[in-house]
Amino acid sequence: MAARAHLPPAPQHQQHRLPPPLPIVDREKTCPLLLRVFTKIGGHHTMDDFAVRGKEPKDEVQIYTWKDATLRELTDLVKEVAPAARRRDAKLSFAFVYPDKKGRFVIKPVGMTQSYGSGRKLDDSKALVELQFEIGDYLDVAIL
Repeated sequence: MAARAHLPPAPQHQQHRLPPPLPIVDREKTCPLLLRVFTKIGGHHTMDDFAVRGKEPKDEVQIYTWKDATLRELTDLVKEVAPAARRRDAKLSFAFVYPDKKGRFVIKPVGMTQSYGSGRKLDDSKALVELQFEIGDYLDVAIL
């Protein structure tokens, strides 16, 4: 049996690799997904608000989009239907809502945008796919 050669640890600059590039979605050929978006002024909904299937919060907007949609794109779509999100000083806090292994809903904050942003601030450029969005997750948007 040959002895395993001992290699020194990789230099610090090689240990931190960039994540792989996001897959490119051809929006002309790829069918969009239905994203159930729940908005609330002042804060996020609670887990109890989602506890009973079929009795989700009433302030729902259904959006057809793709997994590469950014939080900036979603901000602009929310602004079309939620007047409070159009305020110049409004901030939008995004959270995924999904069931855990026991079937209870979890609310996971994933990003924040400003109503009128340049696309270079906060989390504007983060895409659903890079935030670990899975088809079937809800999106809860707190308008602050």
